[in-house]
Amino acid sequence: MRSGALQPGDPLPAVRRLASDLGVNPNTVAAAYARLRNAGRLTTAGRHGTRVADEPPRPAPVFAVPPGLRDLASGHVDAALLPTASQLPSAPHNDTMWNAELQSLGCGWLQAQGLPQDAMGVFSGTLDAVERALRQHARPGDRVAIEDPCWPPLLALLHSLRLVPVGLPVDAQGVCVPPPGLLAGCVALVITPRAHNPTGAALGTTRWRTLRRQLQASPHTLLILDDHWGLLSQAPLAVAGALPPLWLHVLSVSKALGPDCRVALVAGTPHLVQGMCAHQTLGPRWVSRWLQAWVARLWSQTRKGREPGSLRHMAARYGARRTVLVRALRDEGVEIACGERGEGLHLWLPVPHEAAVAQFMAARGWAVQVGAPLRLQAGPAIRVSIGTVGPRDMARLARDLAAALRHTARAVF
Repeated sequence: MRSGALQPGDPLPAVRRLASDLGVNPNTVAAAYARLRNAGRLTTAGRHGTRVADEPPRPAPVFAVPPGLRDLASGHVDAALLPTASQLPSAPHNDTMWNAELQSLGCGWLQAQGLPQDAMGVFSGTLDAVERALRQHARPGDRVAIEDPCWPPLLALLHSLRLVPVGLPVDAQGVCVPPPGLLAGCVALVITPRAHNPTGAALGTTRWRTLRRQLQASPHTLLILDDHWGLLSQAPLAVAGALPPLWLHVLSVSKALGPDCRVALVAGTPHLVQGMCAHQTLGPRWVSRWLQAWVARLWSQTRKGREPGSLRHMAARYGARRTVLVRALRDEGVEIACGERGEGLHLWLPVPHEAAVAQFMAARGWAVQVGAPLRLQAGPAIRVSIGTVGPRDMARLARDLAAALRHTARAVF
């Protein structure tokens, strides 16, 4: 592998065959394969045998919107809606990992959502929390069930951890129930309980009851809830009060308080959260107490009232934008799966040809995200992000999207 004689994806000989060729005990070869597999250099896939693992993913290039195009691709929030603090908070040094005010706010929010507060932690964003949970619970080669389509950084994270993603379709009620027995073969299930990125779907209560029964029958499968829209969501949390044995809820504040607020609060099964916190102390040790104090101040200032800068005001504005666009698309003969029941920054629009639609929209002055990086087995689509588009532009955007679908549906040879 080091010399390049074996490339990623190349098969390795069977254990007994290699042992015979080398004149050693088969247990010696099996132990060597196991060490390489645990190091992430090999993967084993049942009858397909043992193969050289893929290379770790390279950092994704930073997306840059071409000059002159409106950004519907990156998923940024509207900076004009974000709150501002009147003065910088103070954060005296102490030996605790938590800012007391942030912990109090987090406990109160979790209680209002119907979630236990027995074990909590604070981490540097959603991916940091999810990575630490999976490092505690999974090993290279394990399978992890995720939504399809999904958030692309999650796919990159699973690949870097040598975990195998198993895609589950998403419809208007959230992630679809997998076939019986599938979850038993997965070490974790990562889902978005509301404002699913990219469809905007929220997990329905009936759908959750069926999922919960499967998780109850698979007590070693960890449920990870990526609640990135939680502070802005107007949908109920279907999982509240009925959690499986192993669970982790991750609340990110980036969408509500600003993308540079790299803070995520977690709650979950005590031994899992305690292990995550212990692992954190070996590296960064804690999340900046100054940043925690800043987040606590912004959260405290915005959690009440409906004036500009408040959480309710932001949620209402984003909801209104989505409703206006969905209705405008409907007037143009285009239906969105989640319709007006969805929420969040994104709409997922199935298309006949992703690249052709993206090119057509670029010609009209819009930059949209092609769906390929977000999907495993789902059909072609584009993601339209509405965070930076005002209601006055929605009618023109809907007309251009409808025209793009009509234009690209006709094959030209």
